[in-house]
Amino acid sequence: MKALDELTFDNRFARLGDAFSTSVLPEPIAEPRLVVASDSAMALLDLDPTEAHSPVFAELFGGHKLWSEAEPRAMVYSGHQFGSYNPRLGDGRGLLLGEVYNDAGEHWDLHLKGAGQTPYSRMGDGRAVLRSSIREFLTSEALHALGIPSSRALCVIGSSTPVWRETQERAAMLLRLAPSHVRFGHFEYFYYTRQPEQQKQLAEHVLSLHFPECQTEPEPYLAMFRSIVERNAELIALWQAYGFCHGVMNTDNMSILGITFDFGPFAFLDDFDANFICNHSDDQGRYSYSNQVPIAHWNLSALAQALTPFISVEALKDTLALFLPLYEAHYLHLMRRRLGLTVAEDDDKQLIERLLQLMQPGAVDYTLFFRKLGDQSAEHALRVVRDDFIDLAGFDRWSQDYLARVAREPGNAEGRRERMHAVNPLYILRNYLAQRAIEAAQSGDYEEVRRLHQVLCKPFEEQPGMQAYAERPPEWGKHLEISCSS
Repeated sequence: MKALDELTFDNRFARLGDAFSTSVLPEPIAEPRLVVASDSAMALLDLDPTEAHSPVFAELFGGHKLWSEAEPRAMVYSGHQFGSYNPRLGDGRGLLLGEVYNDAGEHWDLHLKGAGQTPYSRMGDGRAVLRSSIREFLTSEALHALGIPSSRALCVIGSSTPVWRETQERAAMLLRLAPSHVRFGHFEYFYYTRQPEQQKQLAEHVLSLHFPECQTEPEPYLAMFRSIVERNAELIALWQAYGFCHGVMNTDNMSILGITFDFGPFAFLDDFDANFICNHSDDQGRYSYSNQVPIAHWNLSALAQALTPFISVEALKDTLALFLPLYEAHYLHLMRRRLGLTVAEDDDKQLIERLLQLMQPGAVDYTLFFRKLGDQSAEHALRVVRDDFIDLAGFDRWSQDYLARVAREPGNAEGRRERMHAVNPLYILRNYLAQRAIEAAQSGDYEEVRRLHQVLCKPFEEQPGMQAYAERPPEWGKHLEISCSS
């Protein structure tokens, strides 16, 4: 394991030049102190986890110190925000400090969020607050533990620096890791500003570094776009299967790698609601839970438009047409597994749709339903969850069909339980749990943030003494308003 001063930098994006990013130094926050760190994220950089408790750790990720090999850059990009094109966005409160490669040869972007003003801050202060930094840290690591592709979060550094949002809060910095921070909006920026040479340079950069397997294809850019479509189809299927709502699926928040990225006012479903909106400023419900599939398709269409200089329109259309069938196949596979089914049957889609329709009016807890369904025999589990439903006659009919379906599966009850518990989490990041941890942290107590992080790192394993983290939320916890404000 390495110390902080032993990291090896290779700043490939910075070498693209000033057309792609601007050199900016972080603005330090006052009295930096460690709030929480992720050992598994630190391991991606081969960092010794004890380094998190050294004074220099908080100084580095609080903007006070910098590696001599780092080249902090604020990226420029554009994007469609709530359907409207914004011609110039960029890193308004974050910096790409540089790229570190580990002993396995993997490259990881070190992106410092809340690092102060940049040329792209658009009248903002460039800061992130403790509240949003904790939320992003927790959900990044929670999604990873669930098996959902995501950017990672190495640490949150708190401070005494005041910032003003709806009220006065404290500034914080979050160190985010990803193999790349290139977004759909990067391609849109160079396309709409008519910079063909830079767009070609960006496309070559992404193709060679992140999709090298596509270089040997007859049409490398088309193969790359197909891979992006495939990755996003799988990602959105995972979001939908596990009830994750991103909140702000603008094209500048969509990773070219098909990972969960740039979290807004995200939420996991508590009670199942297909029309759930987690962003209280999303008045039209553009980014509601049920809209995430068509919006992902819309965003891929926006990316396709930006790639027309390299790929024919017909080839782009044909590739885009793959998204929905791929999504549906992934989603159906995931939901079969959640129901403990291993063999595909033609009526499975209808069985799943009927279940969700029954869940909707009954405010059935989405996560706990699937966990309880695998706790015991199917017959007993169905009796346990039955009282949560309103349409009892409809649920009884569904139960009979489900029992008949389970009876056609190979294996025994114990094998079914193990399979279901391996994919149905007991612990998820519910908004009220995050809120309790944030309130404690805002008063200077970081233990709850750290405890919640540790629980979420093992979402499928029952952890002694942690039953409180697996309970249904109190009524107030279901109605927390979360905004985009960082």
